Amino acid sequence: MPLKEIISSINSGFGDTLGKIGLIIVLGVIIGAFMENSGAAYTMAEKVLKIVGRNRVPAAMSIIGYIVSIPVFADSGFLLLSPLNKSLTKTAKISLATTAVALGLGLTATHTLVPPTPGPVAAAGILNADLGLVILWGMIIAALALIPGLLFATKYVSKTYIEPSPELSQEVINQRLKEAPRFLKSSVPIFTPIFLIVLKSIVESFGKQADANVIIAFISFIGEPVIALLIGTFFSFTLPSKLNFDRMLSTSGWIGSSLKDAANIILITGAGGIFGKVLQNSGIAGVIGETLGSMNLSIWLPFLLAAAIKTAQGSSTVSLITTSSIMLPMMGALGFTGELEKVLVVISIGAGSMVFSHANDSFFWVVTQMSGIDIKSGYRLYSLGTFILGASAAAFAFLFYQIFV
Repeated sequence: MPLKEIISSINSGFGDTLGKIGLIIVLGVIIGAFMENSGAAYTMAEKVLKIVGRNRVPAAMSIIGYIVSIPVFADSGFLLLSPLNKSLTKTAKISLATTAVALGLGLTATHTLVPPTPGPVAAAGILNADLGLVILWGMIIAALALIPGLLFATKYVSKTYIEPSPELSQEVINQRLKEAPRFLKSSVPIFTPIFLIVLKSIVESFGKQADANVIIAFISFIGEPVIALLIGTFFSFTLPSKLNFDRMLSTSGWIGSSLKDAANIILITGAGGIFGKVLQNSGIAGVIGETLGSMNLSIWLPFLLAAAIKTAQGSSTVSLITTSSIMLPMMGALGFTGELEKVLVVISIGAGSMVFSHANDSFFWVVTQMSGIDIKSGYRLYSLGTFILGASAAAFAFLFYQIFV
């Protein structure tokens, strides 16, 4: 490549990528911070327990993880829910390993597949996939993939008994629930943006008629991811009983801390954009795409690439961003040009980014150390669980690709 084109690729790759998704990542992280610190996540967890039943604790914790990890980072979600998980496990008189793995897999499923979590948001932005469709299909495939993951936890992991030792008593948890907002209020910041983004995708499927209709044009505006998440962010400010500037909105408060978390992700995402643009402008990606296209790997290619990168370096977010950056210049050569095809490629990358969580993944240590699982058992129980979860998600993505594409 000419030297000037390298500089141009770096600048445009970083700027174009963050121009699409930088603010979305920031807003998603802020919503997650308010969900976590206000106790709203506890309220949602309690509601799921009432619906599923306290005698089905593994299933309940898996569903709770599935919901909470849509806006909240998986690591934070596990730390937040661990006291509740231990208390319920103790009451149910079952192994902590079972519920810890079920919770970990539930958190992982939506963390890697469902926006506004930063990883899938970045992948969708890089590949120009419709965010509403990614949310819709991501939620469906994450739920389906959780079924074999939950079976693995209840049938295999349950054979390894670990005594639950709650850090918080049920009385303390009940007190926190009293101070937390009600379920409907707690769910609004999460589900309002998701609903608006999905609704935009549905109304815009009507085509050119959308521009002529004022109502549909308005829905398209508020369903734009940045606007939808901005609305969700304003709703998240209503979660605390009283808005305290110093504790919540200052640089050292909830928002300040969440922006520090977002900074690393934004820089990694921008770096991924640079990587993809250099590959694209160098011409090497086209050659690789044509070569791999002849191997007939179909939707499995992005899965295998993401799984290799995840296993090698540990971060699901980095795996999602790096793989989507590699895939972008190849999409045309591989035939992934339709809207649904792009969406299923994002889902396949997300599935690969689950596989294989082990010692180089911070979440592996959160799950094992918070649950008293030793390293050898962690590989056998949780790491194997992430492989089953990711492979199941990829299999469902491939099935839908065969049916609908």
